[in-house]
Amino acid sequence: MLRFSTAGESHGESLIALVSGLPAGIEVDLDFINRELWRRQQGYGRGGRMRIEQDTAHILSGVRHGKTIGSPVAMEIENRDWKNWTEVLPVEKGDPAKHKAVASPRPGHADLAGALKYDFPDARYVLERASARESTARVAAGALAKLLLLSLGIDVASHVIRVGHAQLERDAGWEEIAALRQKNEVLLGCVDSEAEARMKEEVDKVLRTGDTVGGVFEVVIHNAPAGIGTHANWDERLDGILTQAVMSLQAVKAVEIGRGVTAAGSFGSEVHDAIGYASELPEGARTRFTRERNNAGGVEGGISNGEDIIVRGHLKPISTLRRPLQSVRFDTREETKAAYERSDVCVVPAAGVAAEAMVALAFARLVLEKFGGDSLRELKRNYDGYIEQIRAY
Repeated sequence: MLRFSTAGESHGESLIALVSGLPAGIEVDLDFINRELWRRQQGYGRGGRMRIEQDTAHILSGVRHGKTIGSPVAMEIENRDWKNWTEVLPVEKGDPAKHKAVASPRPGHADLAGALKYDFPDARYVLERASARESTARVAAGALAKLLLLSLGIDVASHVIRVGHAQLERDAGWEEIAALRQKNEVLLGCVDSEAEARMKEEVDKVLRTGDTVGGVFEVVIHNAPAGIGTHANWDERLDGILTQAVMSLQAVKAVEIGRGVTAAGSFGSEVHDAIGYASELPEGARTRFTRERNNAGGVEGGISNGEDIIVRGHLKPISTLRRPLQSVRFDTREETKAAYERSDVCVVPAAGVAAEAMVALAFARLVLEKFGGDSLRELKRNYDGYIEQIRAY
């Protein structure tokens, strides 16, 4: 089974990603992994931390001569800011007087709930692990899952469809979504320049007022075959697995598959995707069954149906405000303003990249469970046989 875990704190020495269950023989492109890490750091509205860090992956195990060897892959991403925190957050006892307490919890963050849970006198240790800095390791792990899926012709990409009150008013095609990854300057990750300009205005507003802003990103799995996931058991449904993967990301408060939100206020005739059949297999298609639209987001009954899989994440505004909300001091219980930590004001594009990683990891796990294979050659043989089967259906 494909599994991954991460370790590390926001201001610790480094972040660690550990991925096990990858078949042997996958070509590991370190430039690809580092490009994914770079993409996560981009976007209008990012804070000063992104000017300090230059995230790159150092592979410690599981890859030799440029390919996976079937054993767990361990990767380290250095925190360059660690040099400023070595005496503040030492592993050994150190000097308690140099501790930087988070003295008042931030509304919307894990500060208060975490301090109560772990019996901490302040929220410093909660912040260090709850921070979205952790998603850096997820992106590194997700890059390996993407490389596995790409070897089967399956691709994953994201784009931003809303920031604050500004949103993309049209559907985006796969080619223009995928093209965003090639840009060397990232504003807000929207395929439409006019919509992106309106999104920038939303960020500018909160920059002026000391506020933060959220939005909606969309992740697309392109060229996904029909038959991934199952209706048979509640915890094996594809839509449930994908939504849990995306919901686990910091600040994501809602997830939808396809037109899930608008479908709730529509009639069935407006929502469900009528089915057709082509006598000849369309170029590039995996099946002769056709759809004129994809409101289902590529998933019906917990199973992929052969259309692109569409997952949207709804991201709340970042909890750390430069104009803090009311809070209470941990030590005296007196009313005060919430603590401020250096932070971003908008992270919707970065969250989309992190969500790509989570979607890729979740989907790759299901692909490996269905097709098996200890080596990439065995996996591809099994996968190609299945594709031939559904093409002939």
